[in-house]
Amino acid sequence: MFLRLRQLCLVAERLEPVVDDLAAAFGVEVCHRDPLVERFALHNALLPFGTSFVEVVAPLADGTTAGRYLQRRGGDGGYMVIFDSDELARWRARMAEVGVRIAASLAHGDYEGLQLHPRDTGGALLEINATRGGEDLHGPYAPAGPGWPRSVRAARVKRIAGAALQADDPERLARRWSDILDRPVDRHGDEWHLAVDNATLRFVTAHDGRGEGLAGIDLEVVDGQAVTAAAAARGCRSDGDAVTIGGVRFGLRASR
Repeated sequence: MFLRLRQLCLVAERLEPVVDDLAAAFGVEVCHRDPLVERFALHNALLPFGTSFVEVVAPLADGTTAGRYLQRRGGDGGYMVIFDSDELARWRARMAEVGVRIAASLAHGDYEGLQLHPRDTGGALLEINATRGGEDLHGPYAPAGPGWPRSVRAARVKRIAGAALQADDPERLARRWSDILDRPVDRHGDEWHLAVDNATLRFVTAHDGRGEGLAGIDLEVVDGQAVTAAAAARGCRSDGDAVTIGGVRFGLRASR
């Protein structure tokens, strides 16, 4: 059974400026816009970073869950952490074992997903999904649309290597996610790390007053200088080894 970090979702007040910043800074392009998210009064765009994805969503109306999240966290930022797997029934049973409610069961064609209740997980909205025939990372992944491999651009970014979740008590959050995802957690200095098959989650202390949430995305990059230059040209904050777009810090690690 595999468990892979497949998609990281940002929420923004306005969709296109954040999508344009991501595309310009990282040399990537939109592979899919999903009309099904309109049922949640959202619109979205997905951009492939290797074989994983950054999604941006924005509210289409007042009173949405995403809109309330924007208000609670003080603006654009990280929203969801999404894994894919090949045994969704196993994960449904696991949630019952560890006392996590399923907030929404999603199904469409070859895709099925479990969105977990954020009060039971903490940290960020957490989803585990499965796409029939999606065992191969270059194969089908329904949320990204049928032709997503044609949109992969790898001149600047090779892959998503992980993500950072912040909390006032990162150890407690890390151990909760360890229980949920059935993976061990280890301490690394002031951080706690949890590895899945293709990435590492880092749990760090919150210092920005925004509370718990998805604070960072860790990238393995081919051309970090091009990323920082392009981000600066768009007016995005850069500190040499990271750029901030959509309220999320994208850490840049040179590809080996």
